[in-house]
Amino acid sequence: MVISMTGFGKATGQHGSKKITIEIRSLNSKSLDLNTRLPQIFREKESDIRNRASASLKRGKVDLSVYLESESVESSNQLNSDLIRSYHKQLKELSVELGDGADLLPSILRFPEILQSQREELSKELGTALLNVLDQGLLKINEHRLAEGQAMEKDLRANVASISDNLKAIEPLEEQRLEGVKERLMKQLEELKDKLDSNRFEQELIYYLEKFDINEEKVRLRKHCSYFLNILDEEESQGKKLGFIAQEMGREINTIGSKANHADIQKHVVQMKDDLERIKEQVLNVL
Repeated sequence: MVISMTGFGKATGQHGSKKITIEIRSLNSKSLDLNTRLPQIFREKESDIRNRASASLKRGKVDLSVYLESESVESSNQLNSDLIRSYHKQLKELSVELGDGADLLPSILRFPEILQSQREELSKELGTALLNVLDQGLLKINEHRLAEGQAMEKDLRANVASISDNLKAIEPLEEQRLEGVKERLMKQLEELKDKLDSNRFEQELIYYLEKFDINEEKVRLRKHCSYFLNILDEEESQGKKLGFIAQEMGREINTIGSKANHADIQKHVVQMKDDLERIKEQVLNVL
């Protein structure tokens, strides 16, 4: 199974006159990078929110935003009556002294700290409603991640299949390559027939055999491709493990390319490298 780290989820819930909205966005990351934006009233629930989000999302750069709207016209701000009376008394005395009978109240209301903001306490019921909406949002984003992962899995399988096909296409070309090497060696032997050093010849032969033999690399690459597909079939999404396997596939493809010394084989190697680059790009986004 493949699950993408990219996704979006949104959920809303109602508690009395209050509407809770949660939006969750995620992108790929090596680990979990969770950023939360919460109204002040929900700050005490931040630990619970983080724990639930971490357990559900596991990896990714995640932005989690919580919004709280009140459908009531009640305000949390109240007039500071004692301060207004104090200002009014002082200004009234000053106005009498100055002979000014202006209305003082509009001016006083513009003074700082006239309005008192009362901090609303989080009720147990509102906290429970918040976590319920969070669970819905996490469910939505995971559904999105799963849908994207299914599309990615098809692409990954197609690229692995392409690498396997190109690997098979190399096999008939190996005989042509070996025949070419053999002809060159025989030609050189003819030229050096009179001054042939048997020990040197044996060393050169071993050198060419080791340099041109790609059978071991082909076997390992087939195994890596098979292992990659097996990981895709597992129930848990394992992006990091897929990334490690892709690195090993790259080593074998590069070695085949360096040993090939054959134009048509190199064409298939280039195609395999192209397929592998697409795999690596996709794997970076796999959970």
